[in-house]
Amino acid sequence: MRAFLQRVSRASVTVDGEVTAAINGPGLVALIGVTHSDTEAVAQMMARKIAEIRILADERSAVDATAPIIVVSQFTLYADTRKGRRPSWSGAAPASVAEPLVDAVVSELRTRGLEVGTGTFGAHMDVELVNEGPMTVLLEL
Repeated sequence: MRAFLQRVSRASVTVDGEVTAAINGPGLVALIGVTHSDTEAVAQMMARKIAEIRILADERSAVDATAPIIVVSQFTLYADTRKGRRPSWSGAAPASVAEPLVDAVVSELRTRGLEVGTGTFGAHMDVELVNEGPMTVLLEL
């Protein structure tokens, strides 16, 4: 599982003209990619890492700051671009595997008392954000 984590000062996700999640103030956007070998245990570990990584102001975590998080499923994090000009998506898990694991990340974050917004799995989404810092971290388990 991979998470491309960005510290933001504001962010939103829009699907079919409707805002499905928004942050107005400090928070995190987590783009999550799932691969074939990922499990529920990996999803729980990823959620813990996202919640506790100290990349917000004053070296605080989302849990410390009670900062909101937007989680967006993004299979393209497993693009293989080593050959040719067309990415291969073979490293990404199919939707039947990925969707429940992304949902598990969201659920685990919420059990930690965090406000979590999401996109819509499999939909075309417009993700807007202001990367504060900039601070971007790749988490990989």
